[in-house]
Amino acid sequence: MRELDRLFEGWLDAHWRASSAEDRETFQRLLDCEDDRLWRWFLGHETAPDAALQSLVERMRQLDA
Repeated sequence: MRELDRLFEGWLDAHWRASSAEDRETFQRLLDCEDDRLWRWFLGHETAPDAALQSLVERMRQLDA
C-alpha cells in the first residue's frame, strides 16, 4: 500500500539512525504484518496486539501531524 510505504519511509528517514535496537526490532516486526492490519492500526480503528508495536505506531502517526 503506497500510503504505508510513505509513512514507513518517513520514519526511516527521520528516526532509523538514532533509533534504539528495540525500536529497530519493532519496526522489523511491523514490516511482517499484513497491510490491512497495519492500516487499521494507523487509522486508529484497532490497536496493535502488544505495547511495543502500538507505541511505535503512535509515534509514526505523529510524523504527519
